[in-house]
Amino acid sequence: MPLSPVTRVPRPSTWFFWQAHFIHPGARVLDLACGEGRHGLAAAALGATVLGVDKDSEQLATARDIAAARSLSAEFREVDLQAPWPGFGEFDVVLLFNYLDRRRMTDILACVATGGVLIMETFLDAQRELGWGPQNGDHLLRPGELGQLVKPLDVLHGREVLEPVDAERWRAVASIVARRVQ
Repeated sequence: MPLSPVTRVPRPSTWFFWQAHFIHPGARVLDLACGEGRHGLAAAALGATVLGVDKDSEQLATARDIAAARSLSAEFREVDLQAPWPGFGEFDVVLLFNYLDRRRMTDILACVATGGVLIMETFLDAQRELGWGPQNGDHLLRPGELGQLVKPLDVLHGREVLEPVDAERWRAVASIVARRVQ
């Protein structure tokens, strides 16, 4: 079956690039709620073996096409993260961007292997005032909340910022990298 043309590869978050030193050749990476795979594909380009999961089959097809066109070690599975999860196993790096389900944090943290890290970034409550992005409080973090959600992982670095997305839009996000010590 011929590959569909790939015309655009979405750019990963700057937070991903700042934390990319945690991703090395051979690292096992789980990209949760991966969409078109922008973070998982970037991790695979760094030599990681990636599993990306999302419920959107069309976005996953795009991710698969990009991975195949670039000969990247990445698998993308259709999984509804609100339903019972299959056993993903443990990973050196778990990526979670622009997705928040407080009820699943225990499951998310269980995917981080001992010595592994969670690299996460999602929207803050202040995003509502910016006129785009999630509006439902269930999908928005309160100030200072992210550090509490990732316990018992050890927070290595975190931030809460208002930053430009492009020339006309800003975003309010909380970002964190946290390690499982034991």
